[in-house]
Amino acid sequence: MSTNDGMVLLAGGTFLMGSEKFYPEEAPVREVSVGAFRIDAHTVTNRDFSRFVRKTGYVTVAERPLDPAEFPGADPKDLVPGAMVFRKTQGPLADLNNWRQWWDYVGGTYWRRPEGPGSSIESRPDHPVVHVAYEDAEAYARWLGKRLPTEAEWEFAARGGLIAKSFTWGDEMEPGGVIMANTWQGEFPWQNLCTDGYERTAPVGQFPPNGYGLYDMAGNVWEWTSDWYAARHEAPASPCCGSRSDDEDRARLGSLDPAYPKLSIPRKVLKGGSFLCAPNYCLRFRPAARSPQAIDSGMSHVGFRCVSDA
Repeated sequence: MSTNDGMVLLAGGTFLMGSEKFYPEEAPVREVSVGAFRIDAHTVTNRDFSRFVRKTGYVTVAERPLDPAEFPGADPKDLVPGAMVFRKTQGPLADLNNWRQWWDYVGGTYWRRPEGPGSSIESRPDHPVVHVAYEDAEAYARWLGKRLPTEAEWEFAARGGLIAKSFTWGDEMEPGGVIMANTWQGEFPWQNLCTDGYERTAPVGQFPPNGYGLYDMAGNVWEWTSDWYAARHEAPASPCCGSRSDDEDRARLGSLDPAYPKLSIPRKVLKGGSFLCAPNYCLRFRPAARSPQAIDSGMSHVGFRCVSDA
């Protein structure tokens, strides 16, 4: 049921988490229990985040000066705060394994300038805020007395009461030909047909809610969870007991991301997929889907929503 603060109260319970039909990091399917909790009906918007910044003076990670010590050999003039921005390619690509072909680091990019200098959110108050690093999302949640969801809580909520279905609405990607989420139609990363009406993010709540009355649990933007990423669910989902320090655990779990084999930046689990998810590249706008994200990086397609204990 919805509450007057824009959250939905979920009773919790036991559900089948994960999938063995799509990507290996989603396996195995197993029974998981979550307690009762409340969750935002939609992702945090530009309007919401603007109010937080106005009230607190908070400065996001993407706006802060870069430390030259962390970039040995770099020209200090090149160390401009910014974030990663998605750019369509000019044509089809033979190799879809190199994400650098469509992601650029653009100085001056942050949540108010989502496509870099000259862009603006003035016409997008109800779009999900993007370019928020993990600590930015945590700071916003703490300000409201909330927190970020665990991966299990997020997936339980996304399933909307359905059992072991591929999507938040069932097993058919476009039931009756109806597009159910803001994703990529066409061939990624060069041909976006925009059949859903949106080139990038969409205002929250433009697509049907799931069975729990939650919007955009698929597509639009990936969402932060509080769990550390591991490549398989058999590995611990968060730093745990033992002789290692938390820092060692974070580095170990972060290094399991095969896309960044030489980096040890800790990574949290993202859920939900985004407007960049396309069947030919990333069929991840599903409840079981998951992706690693470096905690110090905001991107064009990453946002969040909050939860609180019931």
